[in-house]
Amino acid sequence: MSTVSTAPFLHHHGRCNLLRRHRPYLKPILKGQLLSKKPPPFQLNYTQTSKSRFNGACFCSSRFDPAQALNPSGAAIVETSESSIITFTETFHLRRPEKVEGKISIKLDKGKSEDYWQLIVGCSLPGKWVLHWGVSYVGDVGSEWDQPPLDMRPPCSISIKDYAIETPLEISSASTGGETFYEVKIDVNTNSSIEAINFVLKDEESGYWYQHRGRDFKVPLLDDLQDNGNVVRTKKGLGIWPAGTLGQLSAALLKPEVAADLKGEDTGERSLRKIPLQGFCEEHPVVKEIIVDNSVSISVRQCLENSKNILDIDTDIPGDLVLHWGVCKDDSKHWRIPAEPYPPETSIFKNKALRTHLQQKANGHGSWGSFSLDEGYSAFVFVLKLDESTWLDCKGNDFYVPFSNPMVRNKQYEPTQSEGAEQSEEIGSPVVLENASKSDLAVSAYTDEIINEIRNLVSDISSGKSRKTKSKEAQEGILHEIEKLAAEAYSIFRSSMPTFPETETLEAEVLQPPVKISSGTGTGFEILCQGFNWESHKSGKWYLDLHEKASELSSLGFTVIWLPPPTDSVSPEGYMPTDLYNLNSRYGNIDQLKLLVKRFHEVGMKVLGDVVLNHRCAQYKNQNGVWNIFGGRLNWDDRAVVADDPHFQGRGNKSSGDNFHAAPNIDHSQEFVRKDIKEWLDWLREEIGYDGWRLDFVRGFWGGYVKDYLDSSEPYFAVGEYWDSLSYTYGEVDHNQDAHRQRIIDWINATNGTAGAFDVTTKGILHAALERCEYWRLSDAQGKPPGVVGWWPSRAVTFIENHDTGSTQGHWRFPGGKEMQGYAYILTHPGTPSVFHDHIFSEYLSEISSLISIRKRNNIHCRSLVQILKAERDVYAAMIDEKLTMKIGPGHFEPSSGPENWCLAIEGRDYKVWENS
Repeated sequence: MSTVSTAPFLHHHGRCNLLRRHRPYLKPILKGQLLSKKPPPFQLNYTQTSKSRFNGACFCSSRFDPAQALNPSGAAIVETSESSIITFTETFHLRRPEKVEGKISIKLDKGKSEDYWQLIVGCSLPGKWVLHWGVSYVGDVGSEWDQPPLDMRPPCSISIKDYAIETPLEISSASTGGETFYEVKIDVNTNSSIEAINFVLKDEESGYWYQHRGRDFKVPLLDDLQDNGNVVRTKKGLGIWPAGTLGQLSAALLKPEVAADLKGEDTGERSLRKIPLQGFCEEHPVVKEIIVDNSVSISVRQCLENSKNILDIDTDIPGDLVLHWGVCKDDSKHWRIPAEPYPPETSIFKNKALRTHLQQKANGHGSWGSFSLDEGYSAFVFVLKLDESTWLDCKGNDFYVPFSNPMVRNKQYEPTQSEGAEQSEEIGSPVVLENASKSDLAVSAYTDEIINEIRNLVSDISSGKSRKTKSKEAQEGILHEIEKLAAEAYSIFRSSMPTFPETETLEAEVLQPPVKISSGTGTGFEILCQGFNWESHKSGKWYLDLHEKASELSSLGFTVIWLPPPTDSVSPEGYMPTDLYNLNSRYGNIDQLKLLVKRFHEVGMKVLGDVVLNHRCAQYKNQNGVWNIFGGRLNWDDRAVVADDPHFQGRGNKSSGDNFHAAPNIDHSQEFVRKDIKEWLDWLREEIGYDGWRLDFVRGFWGGYVKDYLDSSEPYFAVGEYWDSLSYTYGEVDHNQDAHRQRIIDWINATNGTAGAFDVTTKGILHAALERCEYWRLSDAQGKPPGVVGWWPSRAVTFIENHDTGSTQGHWRFPGGKEMQGYAYILTHPGTPSVFHDHIFSEYLSEISSLISIRKRNNIHCRSLVQILKAERDVYAAMIDEKLTMKIGPGHFEPSSGPENWCLAIEGRDYKVWENS
């Protein structure tokens, strides 16, 4: 699902947007996408004309038809009669993403002599392309890179530390037909000991890296080079250079036998056979997303003869556009369907809105439409639908066009470059924001009030007087209030930023949490223990077993424990619940559960209940023999089941998320369902004593419903399981996982920031980094941690294993033998770390306990600041809050000497942690 949110069209209205219930949520544009140049502004011109009729509706003046009225510049001419008054005109400039396809070309050809060949790497897409490359010598092992000899480096090359070279691609002389081709040429000495050239292609404008099947491109210079799936040399005679097909070279160039590489290292017993070097030309498809500029122009005329409002819309957006629209009768901004007649190709959508296909212009450059509406309506509201997954809206809200106040409004939102840059820097979120000025963001008196309140709070906490007079508890409370206000502001105008700025915490020896927490995000100092695995139900007395471990878990430093699902369930593990009020499960009975929760409270730990809200197993069949009728205290019928799951014949509305096909998916849009769930959660808090929730399979329903449930139950801490697949190319994990963490952040935003989410992105990247010895993956394009913890750490619950991924299920096991590297990462970094039960009671117990002690001793919390010191092939190192320095990986790292006095706190297999003493 993609979307384009534009700068404010007129102003934002209300805190709730009815249309969002009837169309997909629109994902913000990801940071790093290209911005193309703007086209000339679109203008509307007006002249007089006579009446005409359209589809049975009387028009006071002719609707403009670009097919009949185009000036030489391509702008439509709108003609009006003397008996009409123009009440509103506006031209709005917007941006939308567009994918362009091209090719990366790799060509190895004979060069200036028999001893020199030439490697040419090119790209057919526009961009600021840089070749990040190195060489492998005979005798090297693994994926080690080295810098090439000086005479091999093209002009303008720069060294990257001690292992790579970066060379910019230049415009090729072979560029023809108005299409620009970029390339770089590297001379290869065949008498050297280089066995391969390795590279990745980087677009510095977007920050994206392009690899080969998730790995480096490898161009072999030996015939027997091991192919790990990234070797390029197979396709011959392709090529986009005008020189023609290369084909297989007939000349035989022989590689000499060597005993050592250029570094003087012994190559062992291996000797190079004299095999002819073969040329090739290979192409690889590449897709890049750029931002293109378009405009939407609106004109509203009030006809004095019959009091009708005529709205004309004109846009240069290409393709088949659908206008999803309605009208408002008053200031409530509720969508309504007007009385007929409607324009051609109009259909009714769910009795809530109309959909009209806009007419294509005769010149093929855009679309137009005209709408005649009776008096009595206050405004026209709409969004544009480009296709099934892309919508254009007004910076997160519907376009709102007023009919009242017969005065001409003629605006063109074209902020300066400095204004747009200033706003983007101020917000600091991982998206490309539209160039909207700060005044455009203050879209209503209510949002002005929130912004002023945030500013006052920031001024209050940052003042020197405040630091001296306010207690640590009060200061931390202000920080939480700022986050809550920022989350509320987001929900009002649905801006395109997927995260809020993380407020830097105060320098303090000890930051104690506030006594009362009103949100589901805790104090920031939580350390979570998952208190079960996939087999725990088999004992039949798991609650009793945990009761005996409570003191030990508390002494280890855990502050929160996550208990298994408590309800009666079709599956013994608890994730197929039936009667929600029946808490006699395979883990124990309700009385044992109450005693267990009480015991954890006695030892100072909070308790999370694992609640399954997405689906519920029915107790009875309907008349068709389908299990969709529920029993027990919540005796729902099939109205509680979503209508778009074919397995269970629900009579509810369509699902607001992804369906879980093993059980009936609950329709949370039903008021009676939400009322019952809120009462159940409140009952669990009161009757059992749960302090918060672990929310199962939250992909299945809209995060706004979660906010409703959390507002009612007021948990101390809540975390959602939003688990979907990472980004892969040819089966290999991509380096850039921005889209994956964006989806998790979108869900957190939908909850208004009231809940955190498991940082699945970080787990996946740790997998790839540790399995492949590619620790450079642990730094994103901006030099931040590449998971959710890098964008919104206070809402990221980091983990390396749980009951699904590990235990006996083993759906996605952490790399074996490297678990402590994972814990060294999450227990020293921001976010809220979660430790798996099976790892606590294992040979890792002592090391995990030490890492927790180090975290607590240095007051590392969910908002701690990370400075990545090294992210290379075999080592990752970072400094946290200037209190800790850590490294993972087999490579060497020691913290630099300076004002800090670093003392080694713990050392294990391929990891170390130092404290600033």
